[in-house]
Amino acid sequence: MADNTYDAIVIGSGISGGWAAKELCEKGLKTIMLERGMDIKHVKDYTEANKEAWDYPHRGGRTQEMLKDYPKLQRDYPLNERNLSWWASDKDSPYTEVEGKRFDWFRGYHVGGRSLMWGRQSYRWSDMYFEENAKQGIAIDWPVRYKDIEPWYNYVEKIAGISGSVEHLPELPDSKFLPAMELNCVEKDMAAKMKTLYNGNRKFIIGRVAHATTVMDGRKCEYRNKCWYGCPFGGYFSTQSVTLPAAMKTGNLTVRPWSIVTKILYDKDKKRATGVEILDAETNKTYVYNAKIVFVNASALNSAWILMNSATDVWPDGLGSSSGELGHNVMDHHLNVSVSGTIEGYEDKYYFGRRANGIYIPRYRNFFGDKRDYLRGFGYQGSASRQGWNHEVAEYSIGGEFKDALTEPGSWTFGMGGFGETLPYHENKITLDKTVKDKWGLNVLSFDTELKENELKMRKDMLEDGKEMLEALGAKNVKGNDRNPYLGRGIHEMGTARMGKDPKTSVLNKWNQVWDAPNVFVTDGAFMTSAACQNPSLTYMAFTARAADHAVSELKKNNI
Repeated sequence: MADNTYDAIVIGSGISGGWAAKELCEKGLKTIMLERGMDIKHVKDYTEANKEAWDYPHRGGRTQEMLKDYPKLQRDYPLNERNLSWWASDKDSPYTEVEGKRFDWFRGYHVGGRSLMWGRQSYRWSDMYFEENAKQGIAIDWPVRYKDIEPWYNYVEKIAGISGSVEHLPELPDSKFLPAMELNCVEKDMAAKMKTLYNGNRKFIIGRVAHATTVMDGRKCEYRNKCWYGCPFGGYFSTQSVTLPAAMKTGNLTVRPWSIVTKILYDKDKKRATGVEILDAETNKTYVYNAKIVFVNASALNSAWILMNSATDVWPDGLGSSSGELGHNVMDHHLNVSVSGTIEGYEDKYYFGRRANGIYIPRYRNFFGDKRDYLRGFGYQGSASRQGWNHEVAEYSIGGEFKDALTEPGSWTFGMGGFGETLPYHENKITLDKTVKDKWGLNVLSFDTELKENELKMRKDMLEDGKEMLEALGAKNVKGNDRNPYLGRGIHEMGTARMGKDPKTSVLNKWNQVWDAPNVFVTDGAFMTSAACQNPSLTYMAFTARAADHAVSELKKNNI
């Protein structure tokens, strides 16, 4: 468009950015989506999707050179030979940590963002979660309740496609479900035992996932479980499989990859943003794009970075910093408490395909009369499975008997890990590190975050409850592990630009608008006022669709 002027700018192309682009385009706005990394075309660029481990020099593993080049990414599973190019480079895009306060930040800088690599678990919030801050005097109250978001959950679920089972749980509202994936034989028996063991207070259900279990707009899950290499069948929800095609179909969308948004431009007389400034990541040239509204969807931490970098003489700490909360209240789900055991008596049973899903045990602590010595709670995700051809065969090491043993599946095992809620602590924060710059000469983020006493107490229950449940369900050789109690590993960053009722204590209002610039909307994890314990992406989708609807309505009224 002439003069780089659009109706709307969307910064970021992941789960929330894709939804923002789709909604704005379908409502008639000429929109440009700015993505800081490379383009990835649906199907064509899923170059690893049909390969197997033996197609790689190191069987898909990691090399010493990779460990050296990716000191942060190597801390957990994302570092691997197969889709390494989809994870942000530690060398090009570093970050710093306050000594002793580790944060594992795993990023996807490309069109589609982490919507191509996410775990796809999709859960609604109930009012139990929206109300806890206010009831417990923690941080600030959410400015919305379930009734405000329920119609938007309904809306996005019908388009994204969420498979799951109807359970009528007050703590976990049911979605508009596609047919549920099936529990395997061991899981079915465990679920039945769970009902009698805990008087219905603990549920053992199939996970709720953004997978098309029936044909849906040409999409269909084929049970390959290779999701994080990109799905040629569009089996799971991603920007590329759902929201981007819908936005492109309108003719209103322009996608510009390799575009690092360095600041939002602000007119202090009109008290509105006028557009953004970008740095072309390939040429290092600077460009300006103008628009009536700006949606910030760069992911919680990068969105805060953009706002901080948009400092003016009005707000030297950044756009949206007047409350003193910008960059604070960093949250994630704390992970790496796991339990496992062997399950006997099913040696004649197996299962079909590679189910890209597992079981879910929703939160039960500090609900329904239960009272612990910590606030909030946790859920579990896991699965039962049989070991494959590579299980350990101690008796054989070579020859015909060894080959015969490899044709037999190993024993059944069950394992699960806890997902714990982290409270929104003001002192858990990110700031601009003025001493370290990235490949493009931009100041990087510095992390000052940690788990505190409440989360550490919770982890004890996560471990002991897990072991007790497995033993009660008949598992043998039950083992538990609590390791690496660091934030970031859940890859559910939240809270850096929280929403609230008062501009003195929050960055955004109830419509995700920046109090200081009402034509700027932030609808990724940055807006979260608390974290709950379930995967948050479905909530980002609902809030984004709601905010886009409000933005267009306000635009038509000339209010923004």
